[in-house]
Amino acid sequence: MRMRRKKWARPELAVCPFYIEHAEEYKGKWNTVYNDDKPLYAELGCGKGRFVVQAAMHYPDVNWLALDIKSEMLAVARRTVVSGFDAAGREINNIKLVSCNIEMIHTSFDENDRIDRLYINFCNPWPRKRHKKRRLTHTRQLMQYRTFLKDGGEIHFKTDDDELFEESLPYFEHSGFSIKFITRDLHSSDYSPNFETEHEEMFTREGKKIKLLVAVKEQLPEGYVPPKEKDELPAIQSEED
Repeated sequence: MRMRRKKWARPELAVCPFYIEHAEEYKGKWNTVYNDDKPLYAELGCGKGRFVVQAAMHYPDVNWLALDIKSEMLAVARRTVVSGFDAAGREINNIKLVSCNIEMIHTSFDENDRIDRLYINFCNPWPRKRHKKRRLTHTRQLMQYRTFLKDGGEIHFKTDDDELFEESLPYFEHSGFSIKFITRDLHSSDYSPNFETEHEEMFTREGKKIKLLVAVKEQLPEGYVPPKEKDELPAIQSEED
């Protein structure tokens, strides 16, 4: 989602008590961010924060990490958080906003971090063949998530894009995940609870069916190596090229 630069974004984030600017400083110790032992869930690409605020209100006994690379998005998400209240009228206090490049998530999380569940909602489909490794559901990414996702932990993936969804199925299989639940028409399924994002509302109005799957991390055979993919990223050229 493109967003214009907002002059107020960085100043507001700078004084936000639940904003983490340097994710790499918490590598290996994300479970110390909250002073309790509640389950830890993360949304990879939180956008304006609509999903994570709904989810945090529904699951008050879960701690949340809302990751995004764009400060403007995180600043809007901050406003979404502070404008929300739980069922008892209390401010939401189980969300941390995290500035993080998800494609390079291994620089901020490692095997010492124990995340119980990941959510990926309407990520960039990267339809061009040479860009597909940038997908947040690509095998390369899923193998990164495995390092910090608990055994038996889940990934909930939601999209409107047919090609991305179908091509993600072998990505999960090749990365040692089993599919616990799948639907190609979310709003006609029995999946619950469903927290609708801004994208979901827009695509639904356009008549697009929403696809969703829940994948579970399984044990990999010893020495397992995921199959190589042909859709390589383009080489990074130097200024002299």
